[in-house]
Formats: sequence, structure tokens, C-alpha cells
Amino acid sequence: MLKENEEVYKYYFYFIQERMNVFWNKYDEKNKIYTKDPILRQNKFTNVYRACDRVSQYLIKEVIYNHFDGLNEKDILLRILIFKIFNKIDTWEYLERNVGVISVSNFKLQQINALLSKRIADTPIYSNAYMMTGTHSKYNHLQFKHEKWLQMVKSEIIDMGTLEKIIKAKSMEEVYYILRSISFIGDFLAYQYTIDMNYSPVLEFSEDSFVKAGIGAIRGIKKCFESLGKNSFEDAIRYTHDNFEDLQNKYGFTEFKSLFGRQPTLIDIQNCFCETDKYLRVKMPELMIDNKRIKQKYKPSTQPIQLFFPPKWELNDKIGSICLQQNTEGLIPF
Repeated sequence: MLKENEEVYKYYFYFIQERMNVFWNKYDEKNKIYTKDPILRQNKFTNVYRACDRVSQYLIKEVIYNHFDGLNEKDILLRILIFKIFNKIDTWEYLERNVGVISVSNFKLQQINALLSKRIADTPIYSNAYMMTGTHSKYNHLQFKHEKWLQMVKSEIIDMGTLEKIIKAKSMEEVYYILRSISFIGDFLAYQYTIDMNYSPVLEFSEDSFVKAGIGAIRGIKKCFESLGKNSFEDAIRYTHDNFEDLQNKYGFTEFKSLFGRQPTLIDIQNCFCETDKYLRVKMPELMIDNKRIKQKYKPSTQPIQLFFPPKWELNDKIGSICLQQNTEGLIPF
């Protein structure tokens, strides 16, 4: 039986409400002070909704739906994978400037490798959002990490028909296990890539049909629950999702404003356990459950975001303005 650690679990719902307030304050620009919470002001936290994060927004708008008319289903899935290997907008734009629109027929392995080998001499090509392994016996004869990953894409994803298998998959879970069988792709990346592919029109699965707890989410769950009993970490995520409003009421955080009427799905609930873990490292450092310091401080971006979501979500006609996210007043201490 799940047993909540009420003194800790309440901060999960506090974080969701306050982090969403930050999103809406940036969106509306009515309140130049985004939050009075010093932890949220000083440290970098992802959005409550994964699809709102800057890199996910770019993926959806530019990688998936840009050039859409000239791409087939395999092209779209390949583009998602190539983008997500690096998870860095600058790297993607550098490649497309020099290679052209990336697709299965335009996957120029040697040229891409050469371009990236040149770039890494003075410019990072990977995001620091999460670490990408560079060791695997099949590819250790290659020098650079990007060469190993891209050779894996060519050998195991394009040549072995993995894209076709994903297109034919009958569930999100099946997509996850297809990806999980590929070199370098572990539990975390397989689930993240599955969600990214599901943003596209190629896959049409409910985000509430499958979830996999990542390492950060597991740390958060361990802090928020005294005991899971015989339940899994995924069960804790589903419990939170299925009882979301009741738990908000229980802990007194009832002013949560959803994303244009879209309630958080399992991926968002999972993600917020990871972010709550980060928040608690500062708020309650005495918990000491695999504690680590928060690595990234908040730095406001000067680039505006024109919000855009997968059209199948039917949210885009509800978006009324550009979310600038560029004011620096939110960093001014009280």
C-alpha cells in the first residue's frame, strides 16, 4: 500500500502550482516578478508540462512540423531521433544549414560526422540536460561519441527497419520496448524518445497509456512516499495522476491553472517528481535521498517563444500571445 510522506509530498503540489504560475506570469506579462520563491528564482526548473520547455517547443514546431509536406513518416521519426541525440537547437540548425533538410534519403553519415567533428573543437554539440553514454562494444572502434551514435542510427534504426516497426506499433509501450532494444538507448531515453515521437502525427497514443519512472523521478518519489508497499514507482506516478485534484485539495493547492484546459498527463506527473526532487534538495536537504546539488542556475532567455503544440491536442487556437520569457525582473531579489 502506498503511504504518503505528507510533510514532503505537499511540496510536489506546491511546486506544480507555483511553477505553473511562473509560466502564466511569463505568458501574460502582467506580473514582471514571476515568483517570490527564492528557490525557483535562482535555480533552473523545467515546466510542469514537458511540451512547454524551450527545446520541446523547438522540436515540435521546427523538427516535426516544419517541412512537413515534403516528409514521410520515417523521415519524421528519424528527424526526431537525430535532434534528440544532441538535444541542442544550435547543433540541429548547424546541421541543416550545411546538410539540408534531414531525412532518410538525406542522411549523409560521413558528411554529418565530419561537420560535427569539426564543430566540437570549439563548440559544445550536446545539451547538458542529460548525459549521453559513449561506450558500447559494437562501436568502440569509432573515435567520437557522435560517430558511434550516428553509426548506430544508420545500422540499427535505418538499415534494420526499426522505423517501420515503430510506425506499425500498437501501443506506446511497444514503441518503448522497440527503442529499448537499440544500442545506447536505456530506460530513460527510450521513454523520452517515445514521448517525442508521440508528439508527431506518426503515433497517436494517449500519453496516459504508459509511463516509465526516470532516475530523478524515482528520487522524488522516494522522498514523497514513506512506503510503496508492493507498488512500483510507476504505480506512484499513476496514483498521483489519477487522484490529482483530490490530492491538490488535500494539501491546499487548489489554484493550479492548467495548460489551456489540458490536464497534466503521466509524462508531466513523472517529470514533476524529478523537479520536486530538485526543489527539495534546497528546501529539505536533510532528506538525504541520493542528494545532489542543483547543477543549473536560472538564466532568462532573450529569445521569445511562440507557443505551438501538436495540432492533435487542439490547443493552438487558444494561444493568444507570444510567451516572451525574456524579462529579467524575475531575478531581482526581494
